[in-house]
Amino acid sequence: MTARLPFTGNAEADALVSEDPLALLIGFALDQQVTVQKAFSGPHELRRRLGHLDARRIADTDPAELDRMFRERPALHRFPASMAGKVQALAKVIADRYDGDASLIWREATDGRDLHARLLDLPGIGEMKARTILAILGKRLGVELPGLEDVMPKHPTLGDVDSPDALAEYQAGKRAYKASMREQGKRV
Repeated sequence: MTARLPFTGNAEADALVSEDPLALLIGFALDQQVTVQKAFSGPHELRRRLGHLDARRIADTDPAELDRMFRERPALHRFPASMAGKVQALAKVIADRYDGDASLIWREATDGRDLHARLLDLPGIGEMKARTILAILGKRLGVELPGLEDVMPKHPTLGDVDSPDALAEYQAGKRAYKASMREQGKRV
């Protein structure tokens, strides 16, 4: 059974990112300079606008049309053009390398390190996002692979969020950490 990822405050959007691997990865691609709620609501709204969340069809969509979909009010992201391009690039990799099935990224991984490398190869997924995805897959979505524990982060991530209250605590902790880093003159 798939755990519900309580990231958006919208039951349908939460169900989508919990059950559809492409939606989860699109949410992570959008999780940049917007709230978790906005980022992970994006796949649900994108599916509504497109009528689907099919990797091949997104990859093959005219970039100007996808850009228009991202800009439609309310915009899917504060940087709609950039994010439309990132989501299209992500969809293309999933369509080309994984036959449009984002779950193959983890279902065909041989171990935790292989999965980590596969995630890092995706457009829009850097080290922090890859490790957070690993935590969600292992802690919340039941993915089991040899060595997965070795590559999961040891600090709190969205993989530890199991309720709206836990999300609020996680976000408060993240804000406090960033404020502390800025006080020390470090870039966040």
